[in-house]
Amino acid sequence: MPKQSSLTLLGFTLIELLVVIAIIGLLSSVVLASLQTARDKGADAGAKSYISSARAEAELYFDNASPNSYDGVCGNGGGYRIGDNVNSAERAYSGGTATTVYTDSGTTPAYNIAQCHDSSTGWAAWVPLRSSTSGAPKGWCVDNIGTAKLSSSLLPVNVTACP
Repeated sequence: MPKQSSLTLLGFTLIELLVVIAIIGLLSSVVLASLQTARDKGADAGAKSYISSARAEAELYFDNASPNSYDGVCGNGGGYRIGDNVNSAERAYSGGTATTVYTDSGTTPAYNIAQCHDSSTGWAAWVPLRSSTSGAPKGWCVDNIGTAKLSSSLLPVNVTACP
């Protein structure tokens, strides 16, 4: 009588495969959450860098104005104006187009819109950070007197110093 061979199956069961897929999914969600935090921190660092470098340009604008004045320093278009820096900082926040408020319109803009106020004697710029929410705005504020700080309040209307 011939010997019967037992058929042995090699491989993984469906349950084992599903468990492994579930574990991989769980680990990837943790990694992706960490990456988003790193992206937010990177965007905030970029916004801070752009807005902080505006101070040197504003001083060049002041020195080249006759008579010396900061009036108009928040505009765009070169000539040591800081508007382009403020726009770049806001794009680091939003990832898209900038909607910076340059003039004092009499109302405070939303928490997610950059602001730049100037007068003949001073200027201040505030840009939102990615950690901002409508209930708790966070932004980076710089001004002509050397302030560069995290601010939890927007620039008040007609104010040219960080709060």
